[in-house]
Amino acid sequence: MPRSSSVSSKSAKTPAKPSAKPLPPKPSRARLAVVFGDQLDLDAAIIRSLAPDDTVLMMEVANESQYVPSHMQRTTLFLSAMRHFAAELIEQKIRVKYITLDDPKNTGAFETEIARACDALNPSEIVCTHPGEWRVMAMLERVRDSTGIPLRIMPDEHFFTTKEEFAAWAKGRNSLTMEFFYREQRRKTGYLMEGSGKSAKPTGDTWNFDKENRLPFGKQGPNPKPRIPSSFKIDEITREVLAAMKRVLPDLPGSIDSFAWPVTRKQALASLNDFIKYRLANFGAYEDAMWTGEPTLYHSILSSSLNMKLLNPRECCERAIESYESGNAPLQSVEAFVRQIIGWREFVRGVYWLEGPEYADRNGLEQQGKLPDFYWTAETDMACMKACVGQVLDTGYGHHIQRLMVTGNFALISGVHPRAVSDWYLGMFVDGVDWVTLPNALGMVMHADRRPNATKGVTGLVGTKPYAASGKYIERMSNYCANCKYKPGERSGPSACPVTVFYWDFLIRTREKLAQNQRMAMILKNVDRLTPQIQTQITIDANLLRKKLGVTPM
Repeated sequence: MPRSSSVSSKSAKTPAKPSAKPLPPKPSRARLAVVFGDQLDLDAAIIRSLAPDDTVLMMEVANESQYVPSHMQRTTLFLSAMRHFAAELIEQKIRVKYITLDDPKNTGAFETEIARACDALNPSEIVCTHPGEWRVMAMLERVRDSTGIPLRIMPDEHFFTTKEEFAAWAKGRNSLTMEFFYREQRRKTGYLMEGSGKSAKPTGDTWNFDKENRLPFGKQGPNPKPRIPSSFKIDEITREVLAAMKRVLPDLPGSIDSFAWPVTRKQALASLNDFIKYRLANFGAYEDAMWTGEPTLYHSILSSSLNMKLLNPRECCERAIESYESGNAPLQSVEAFVRQIIGWREFVRGVYWLEGPEYADRNGLEQQGKLPDFYWTAETDMACMKACVGQVLDTGYGHHIQRLMVTGNFALISGVHPRAVSDWYLGMFVDGVDWVTLPNALGMVMHADRRPNATKGVTGLVGTKPYAASGKYIERMSNYCANCKYKPGERSGPSACPVTVFYWDFLIRTREKLAQNQRMAMILKNVDRLTPQIQTQITIDANLLRKKLGVTPM
């Protein structure tokens, strides 16, 4: 995330520390309201339901940054946003029991901290907004069973579609096509629709503008020059978080130097305003393009604020639509942004809760490789991977094409185990929350989420085909290849691009599994044109590369 001056006013009041105000005496048998770090909405149903004697429990626990290695900026963002949120609750005279990361009595895990709070407060009920992970849901149920205290799960109102509504839409479908879901979302919300009822049509007579929205920059690079997004100075609360992390979690991956993410709703709204005013207009046309030294380009970088609930998806969509209606942003950009929110974001959440906790263990293409070490260091001579992984290490961020078609594509075609990839995405990006990360990584990136009982020919649930690409795609959509030692068009010899070698090897290895996929028919014909000798040489070269790069040989 680029450095820039803070947009915060110097006169803005710094929120008090969560521990600054002592708890008033607590009568027994009131409720314990558990609020997690991805539920920071002051208008949430659980907050509106609080009675004067209820207590909100918020916990910073080391295990949440260790069960998958969590980027320093991701951990800092969540903990700082939690402390700021708790301070706002306290200012509203709401009882808060806040467990800091370095509290000497902190047991380091949600389960034991909730149990400890129950012992101290003797609540009549544990109440919680619907969590964002199956793992956390199972933990809450274990606490309920071990304590005997009733558990009530309240709805997460940030989403347009309930789990039950999505399940009804998905019933009977062997594969789940987001485009069909998205069109129903447009009709349901009325966003970018003309008319009403069955006669309603999409604005512009087109549901999406993908064909117009896949433009490369060309040799001249991005034009106009992307404006540096709003960033926010580290305040006292964030500095205290960093000090606690240094004591308790000193070995987290990534760098903290560029930290400037929004940690309050006020800051998140400033980020939304910044995107709508300065980058939305060019977002659509260039949403798939990449350029060295431009980590954000015209992207919104709002996903972390949305996933922590500092922003509401409705206000984001409606602000973008207002920009179109006032003539400040073209339809193709606004539609693309709205589709990301009401289409893809809702869709992957629906898939996550539909498929159950066993979803994470699927490996439809039976890949077993280890994630290369350079995913943690960026020490590689591949220019595209060095740029994209380096950006993640520096900022905890990469836009969707960098994730899907560079870091994700390499993992897919080199044969990495899908769980290793999904864990990396969950921990290394500031917006990492399991309900969104897992279906994106497992389904879209790794094409690994085939249902065990899927009909013949269905290889994936979320993606209708693997998003595999050679180095030629990266060359077309970026300038990464311009100064790389490898040649994207070569698949053999010392100058052969590893991405290209692995691409052809992937098609050869998965030829039988993908044979029934109609969207792969034309691509697989290219494999069939290769002589057996060439195919054998590609396989040999790919296995040598796996060994060299630290990927377990297939």
